[in-house]
Amino acid sequence: MGEFRLDLGFAGLPGVPEKQVQGLANLGIATVHDLLHHFPRRYEDRRMFDRWPNAPLPHPVCVHGQVTDAMTRRFGNKPNQGYFECVIEPMEDIALAGPIHLRWFNMPFMRKLLAAGMELVIFGQPKTVGGRLVISHPDYEIIEHTGDAALHMDRIVPVYPAGSGVNQRFLRSWVSRALERLDELPLEPILPPDLLAAVAPGLTRVDRRWAFRQIHFPETMEEMQRAQEYLALEEFAAQQIQVLRGKRELEAQPGEAHCGPGHLLEDFLSGLPFPLTGAQQRCIAEIRVDLQRERPMNRLLQGDVGAGKTLVAFSSILLAVEAGFQAALMAPTQILAEQHYLNFVKQAATLDLRISLRTSDRTDNNFAGGLFGADDAQIVVGTHSLIHDKVKFKNLGFIVIDEQHKFGVGQRGKLAAQGRNPDILVMTATPIPRTLTMTAYGDLDVSILDELPKGRGQIITGVRPATKTKDAVAFLRKNLEEGRQAYVVYPLVEQTGKSKALAVTAEFEMWRQSLPGFECALLHGKLHPEEKDQIMARFRDNEVQVLVATTVIEVGVDVPNSNLMIIYSAERFGLAQLHQLRGRVGRGAHKSYCILMVDPEQEEAMERLKLLEETRDGFKIAEEDLKIRGPGDVLGTRQSGLPDLRFAQLLGNTQLVQRARDLAARILERDPELTLPEHEAIRARALGQVVTAANVA
Repeated sequence: MGEFRLDLGFAGLPGVPEKQVQGLANLGIATVHDLLHHFPRRYEDRRMFDRWPNAPLPHPVCVHGQVTDAMTRRFGNKPNQGYFECVIEPMEDIALAGPIHLRWFNMPFMRKLLAAGMELVIFGQPKTVGGRLVISHPDYEIIEHTGDAALHMDRIVPVYPAGSGVNQRFLRSWVSRALERLDELPLEPILPPDLLAAVAPGLTRVDRRWAFRQIHFPETMEEMQRAQEYLALEEFAAQQIQVLRGKRELEAQPGEAHCGPGHLLEDFLSGLPFPLTGAQQRCIAEIRVDLQRERPMNRLLQGDVGAGKTLVAFSSILLAVEAGFQAALMAPTQILAEQHYLNFVKQAATLDLRISLRTSDRTDNNFAGGLFGADDAQIVVGTHSLIHDKVKFKNLGFIVIDEQHKFGVGQRGKLAAQGRNPDILVMTATPIPRTLTMTAYGDLDVSILDELPKGRGQIITGVRPATKTKDAVAFLRKNLEEGRQAYVVYPLVEQTGKSKALAVTAEFEMWRQSLPGFECALLHGKLHPEEKDQIMARFRDNEVQVLVATTVIEVGVDVPNSNLMIIYSAERFGLAQLHQLRGRVGRGAHKSYCILMVDPEQEEAMERLKLLEETRDGFKIAEEDLKIRGPGDVLGTRQSGLPDLRFAQLLGNTQLVQRARDLAARILERDPELTLPEHEAIRARALGQVVTAANVA
């Protein structure tokens, strides 16, 4: 390779064809630095393979076998419709070990890649299909006993994100070459050793070169985990420096107090027919302190479904209104904006407030004293229309963003620009694990509603096989006959490919025919927004008794009369999303039910979903969901603002993220602008500078 540097590119290197250079680029690998940071997605212990299966299993296995037969099987009328099948048997004689059939559907090129006599390592989940043990679309690797065989067998072997014509053998080979010359690279510590010792004493004896070697080719899984934690701590600390610097910049902005003395709030609370929960009182107090300060508030209010976020928001709005400022609440849909508006009008019935609704096709004003102009409203509730010149605010001091993940940063900024550094409260009904709050929302102060009001309707959740649809129809009809309403939810709008998941458009007619005498309506994301709002309004007014829908109802109106939800292909959803969906019921005094219909072959999914039968604690559910699915799926990677982290799967490690937060705070306390020489590397990582040998990122 000649001179070995972190910024050394693969283009032109001997042994790397141009096609491979492009394939590496497609994987995000252009330099030696990129290659070293292309970490394995999992590991296979090829010193001792899993036991050869002779029955279906609820989890994947890694086995070593030989292809004894390979063939293409056709079905249907299209030329490429069919599957390629390999039959493999164990390399050694194993009692009662039968063949495993490997299948790849609609991938005819596979017949050019695999043939009888080849030795394979296979990773996948065995199932029984037609009396045979089958693994569909397994990960596989052809074992060739060449000079570098020691990289690929008889050790703990890394399995990398691959593709684009770049296979595992190529990646392992080049990573191994890079590791052989690791001592030539400037891999000095990114984290100050004294501060690292203070927050993570167990990692002080780890050095970066050791960490890179162990994360790629670990001697033991325990050593891999230590290396992973060390490198993740570097990444998380750099990310937390970004977050804390952003928070500091927000706090340095000029602002003004937007808080009245509280008489209006006291009048409102004294008229409520129920007491606030302790969590609601605490959150209002936290927001009140922010409103009294002469700097802009940026606070996240998160709480479980039904925890009373809207009441907290309205109480906070009253403090700003009493101080002489206008307040705005922006919701993602017209139907939700209308619901907030009607709630505010009802709550403010005795307070003589000017409240206005502004959406794309509806304008409404409410004030006991008569008509008023939109610009004179004290509280304006609306949708995106609030940022499209529908309202000219005179003195906007307080903004509430409901379901904040539905809005982009630019949209929130446009609304805020209509005031002079107004205080901002963003709300989410999705309980977020503490580690993700520190990561995705670490620049915001956080208020948590972790207590449900008394009198919330009971929700009984049950996990059932999808074969019980007949029973589900009968149970639904019984509830409708008692005057209730129901949701039936599917994951897809239309059927796609060979997915077993059910689609709402395909199943709607079945429900209509099964429930004569009751009005059913179809709702999904491909409908025009106005049509969706009309359907939701009809359901709210009980003109529709059964809403057959996709997850568009996840953020919807409050319909206390709906007490039953049936969710099909529930194994396709995350726990947190299912919890969010079932929050549509249980809003009235009626006993409510959520039935999760699962593919009966998905035994592991049925076990996972039983947590929803056991608890309504959204935070506990979100923590478990994070462990299973990862942060991108829990939050929605792009909408959440979650940074592109290589070790995102470790965000479930609360202790590690907290250590990173502490480390970042100590670094900034010592050196706020990161100008000291010992902070050059962490500055480069945190502020996203281009990686070179000079800044050793």
